[in-house]
Amino acid sequence: MPRGGAVWLGGPVGERLSFKILGPLTVTAGERAVAIGGARQRTILGMLLIRPGRIVPVEALVDEVWNGRPPATARTQVAIVIAALRKTFRAEGATEEVIVTAHPGYQLHPEGHDVDSIAFGELVERAELGVREQRFADAARDYAQALSLWRGPALAGVSGQLVEDEAARLEECRLNAYDDATAVRLELGNHQELVPELTALVREHPLRERTRYHLMLAQYRSGRRAEAMENFRDARRQFIDELGLVPGPVLQELHEAILRDDPALSPAPAPSRRAALPVDVVAAAPDELPPPEVTVVPSELPPDVPGFTGRESELAALDHLIAEQDGQLAPTVGLITGVAGVGKTGLAVRWAHRVAEDFPDGRLFADLRGYDELHEPTAASEVLSRFLRSLGVPSQQIPAGVEERVALYRSVLADRRVLVVLDNVRTFAQIRPLLPGSGASCVLGTSREQLEQLVTWPAQARVHLGMLPEEEATELLCRIVGEQRIRTARVDAARLAELCDRLPLALRIAGARLASKPHWTVRHLVTRLSDERRRLDELSQGESQVRASFALSYRFLSRDAAKLYRCLGLLDVPDFTAWTGAALLDTGVMEAEQLIEHLVDAQFLEVVGIDATGQFRYRLQNLLRLYAGERAREEEPESDRLAACDRVFRTCLAIAEEAHRREYGGDYSVVHSAAARRPIDSALLEELLAAPLEWYEAERLSLRAVVLQAARTGLADLAWDLTGSMIGLFETRNYTDDWRSCAEQALAAAVSAGDTLGQGVMRYHLGAVQLRLQRFEDAVAELDAALGLYQAAGSELGRAMTLRNLAIVDRVRGDWGTAMGRLEEALAVFRALGDRFSEAHTLNNMAQVQTDQGRPGLALELAEEAVRIGEGMGEDGVRNLAQSVHRLARAYLALDRFESAEAAFQRVAAISKGKSDLMGLSYALLGQGEARLGAGTPESAEAVLVEALEIARRMGSQLIEGQTQLVFGEMCGRLGREAEARTNLLAARDVFVRVGAPQWRDRAEQALTALVAAAPGAP
Repeated sequence: MPRGGAVWLGGPVGERLSFKILGPLTVTAGERAVAIGGARQRTILGMLLIRPGRIVPVEALVDEVWNGRPPATARTQVAIVIAALRKTFRAEGATEEVIVTAHPGYQLHPEGHDVDSIAFGELVERAELGVREQRFADAARDYAQALSLWRGPALAGVSGQLVEDEAARLEECRLNAYDDATAVRLELGNHQELVPELTALVREHPLRERTRYHLMLAQYRSGRRAEAMENFRDARRQFIDELGLVPGPVLQELHEAILRDDPALSPAPAPSRRAALPVDVVAAAPDELPPPEVTVVPSELPPDVPGFTGRESELAALDHLIAEQDGQLAPTVGLITGVAGVGKTGLAVRWAHRVAEDFPDGRLFADLRGYDELHEPTAASEVLSRFLRSLGVPSQQIPAGVEERVALYRSVLADRRVLVVLDNVRTFAQIRPLLPGSGASCVLGTSREQLEQLVTWPAQARVHLGMLPEEEATELLCRIVGEQRIRTARVDAARLAELCDRLPLALRIAGARLASKPHWTVRHLVTRLSDERRRLDELSQGESQVRASFALSYRFLSRDAAKLYRCLGLLDVPDFTAWTGAALLDTGVMEAEQLIEHLVDAQFLEVVGIDATGQFRYRLQNLLRLYAGERAREEEPESDRLAACDRVFRTCLAIAEEAHRREYGGDYSVVHSAAARRPIDSALLEELLAAPLEWYEAERLSLRAVVLQAARTGLADLAWDLTGSMIGLFETRNYTDDWRSCAEQALAAAVSAGDTLGQGVMRYHLGAVQLRLQRFEDAVAELDAALGLYQAAGSELGRAMTLRNLAIVDRVRGDWGTAMGRLEEALAVFRALGDRFSEAHTLNNMAQVQTDQGRPGLALELAEEAVRIGEGMGEDGVRNLAQSVHRLARAYLALDRFESAEAAFQRVAAISKGKSDLMGLSYALLGQGEARLGAGTPESAEAVLVEALEIARRMGSQLIEGQTQLVFGEMCGRLGREAEARTNLLAARDVFVRVGAPQWRDRAEQALTALVAAAPGAP
């Protein structure tokens, strides 16, 4: 039976609950973690655990949970929490007596279970008894076991004043136990290994005299007399500055003893030495004889990373460090860089273990703590001292000066082949003294910085780690969670990897959560991580925390770089260029670029590449973006956050408006809002907009994100104006999904703002999208709504543009009279407003209507007038000119002037290719095929028709695809390929029926009839 006579209700016989408060509060049953849900459960259980076996009044629990402001139902809610805890413990096989009701509250019975704070106290008592009985080896083991129970700050994550007070008391007990253990270890002669531990502890607790006493004594016994003296001077300075006192008599007496090299300080066991030690230290000589001296080859590498996955190409690059150069070995230096959590240390350790046999003289490892939140970066002098001792140099022979240590270190390495792994390097200055001067040794460092001053040799050994490939990320999850759970949920596992940015640290945390919760599915964790507001919280639990790893790098950023990083987290854009950073900070582009490159070097940003305008594009990984947003909300006033985003949005609008103006030959065919534009440097505009469509293409996803974010934040006028200014991109590249999503979100914002004009503009654009998709009924519904809104807002330009688009639907349906009437009405408005682009576009549509009605002569006149307008607009009117020349070519076709038609279509194709206008190119190639077919050379038509068909399918334009299949079918018929002709004609007819284009349907049916009539044996 368990200790205390407890009775088990289910579960394996003898299984115990284990309560741990020396760190984050955890409960386990055997190997299983017991879930303690919610802050209240954790606070109440914490209160019971800090007083195990004692009654905790209900009132104390109420005050702790609600901080002195309890609701009327507080006592009832405490009872509910106690009942939930009991149920949880019973489900894990514990008895009902774990928590009992005892007036005036509750009591936790520790009998039969493990409580780490109780175990800690018992081990310390046993160690103290060992000291009194002079069993120092036993005492040292008991102290070490007691201190190993600590996993972090006591009761971390549990709130409440009493809990925090008890946590502070327990921390003091830990420090006292450490000091007692240190005294014993000094008696056992472990002074050398104590120095780095005590140095770190003194940094954390500089005013603990006993700890500093032990450090000074350990330094002196390790042959570091000068450091011991400096330690005392530092203590005196801090005591006076912070307390106004000098160090106590114990420290002063030790200082004087060191000055005179008192023999009582010698590490050799002697009764006379005890008088010089503090009263808490009892010295005794070990019973056993000292072990014989042995030569130890240092092997200080940490354990290999469990579940290490992939990185084969990076490991292969590091293998160059051990390759012979021209048949001779020479010191080699490698560097692994990457963002926090990407697995730099894991890669370095994996490679070091893999090549350990190539370094028979030792493997040294040092964490330089370049990004440690609690400690200063490790000084090179400390590392050199430890390395020299590891390499066999007696402590008393290690020089005090850094330069002398460097010289000795390089001399020792000169005839040896040693691997030196330096983790978490912050600056080149840290690593420079640790580089061998000659010989066959190798240094491998890891850093979040690029360390430009460090020349790696060979060059291939500078390895930058990015995110894991998808397959390797999934494999890492398999190794942590179990292959079956991951392989049976491949889609969810892939999504989980993406939510973790395929970052090894985040993947390990996510995998550990799944492994510890077998009742969770992968999809359940994906759902939890999909909420961006909680993602960093979900990945920052326990000892490994994504947020904490980012924070360590963030604290080292310069003020301006940190501000830019924070502000970047406010934007939803997938990537950006330097002008975006300049707008965020309201500074110059060059200044912003310098800060961006600093963030790149610090691994906060990554370079995506160079876009078509020649600009470097950068991006934040999602988790780093979320952390940046957190820092912005914490450190930037709301007014500053809004102003930064507003500057970016208005800069986007200003550049997009200018791009539209250059693409259309003027501020034509667009209705603007009164939203303010941010002034842009003219030189920057010229650089960005040398090819306006290329700028649109480079910024497409970012502009879309800006529209959606502006709409969400209530900037309706900016959102719909920016959408309208992007029409050139949407039309020429056929980005109908982007076009529609922008218009829908901007429309919703305009509706919320009561913006009639904005609603009209966006309903017009939604109609244009439906028109592009050949969904004519939906197009008419949107355009009719737009027409009414434009009229209500008094926008003549908007009304005319809508009439023009409605006329296009009329023409497709064969209602030529209505189409021509609307076009003539729109034309008058465009001429009155001076909108030359829209005027020419309307003339083109009128020419097409005349062609459809069998009046090619009138069509030619209208097209020629449109061409004259386009040519008169110069370079800025090229897009307009292409459309006008296309209509001219169509008129030539109708007049059987096939040679002129093909020349005109070729001119359109050249313009379209130059502007990457796929829609215009597909129409031009279709026209070329028709011209060649009309000229009686069907063999030459096939190539251009096949190309037109491929482009149409790539763009998803059903009407162009149907028209091309129709002409292709007619061509096949003339070449005697009847089966192929019939297949294409039937496919074309089906398309025209589907999109509602009766005129084209009739032409397809006529072609099919002619094909049947021309078939051999036809009546």
